[in-house]
Amino acid sequence: MEKWLNVYYGCDPNKRSEMECMVNPIVDPIYLRDLIYSDNFEKVSGYSGPFYPQKEKVFAAFDMIKPSEVKVVILGQDPYHTPGQAQGLAFSLPDGAPTQPSMRNISKELKDDLGIERTSQDLTNWAKQGVLLLNTSLTVEEGQPNGMADMWLPFTTRLIENLSKQDQTIIFVLWGKQAQKFAEFIDEKQPIISSAHPSPFSARRGFFGSKPFSKANEILRANKLEEIDWSK
Repeated sequence: MEKWLNVYYGCDPNKRSEMECMVNPIVDPIYLRDLIYSDNFEKVSGYSGPFYPQKEKVFAAFDMIKPSEVKVVILGQDPYHTPGQAQGLAFSLPDGAPTQPSMRNISKELKDDLGIERTSQDLTNWAKQGVLLLNTSLTVEEGQPNGMADMWLPFTTRLIENLSKQDQTIIFVLWGKQAQKFAEFIDEKQPIISSAHPSPFSARRGFFGSKPFSKANEILRANKLEEIDWSK
């Protein structure tokens, strides 16, 4: 834990993760986590549920990585809104779950870009290599895509803004108009890879052929950083 985080954000590193310290001034993630785990979530939040992902997976993206380890941020919209799919990692699906169209198109672009055919649609290994798979909304009501975005907007905005101010190079991958709205909060020193969303409604309008995976690795190489093995 960098000392300036503890001093500036007034955050006890013995009680909270690095990532949680960074967003503390605007939204307290400990409060959000406790609220999600409580019986009062529906009453306090004003949403009726059921909610996805499962409550223990809501902050999964942060449990796998520290801010100092982040190399790439892939920004999604919100979790999958049907049972058994959302993992707390943007776009990721459990192996064995039905493949979603966006995930199918991501796999297609990966193959076209780098010749890689992934056998898994679970992106946990990307996260372990330094890819923060961040949804701008960490929860969703069943069958109500983007319905909880307003609740999470202060959290993700502050997080993206502060994360981009870190000393290390962090590549922000913004797929679609929703993600691209956050470009204004990203520090100008950080590279941005932007294209259409992998959704079947927009993939052919700029996602296919955008080569985000090879572009990200080119930037990492140029900064003498270890590349992401997208095949894992």
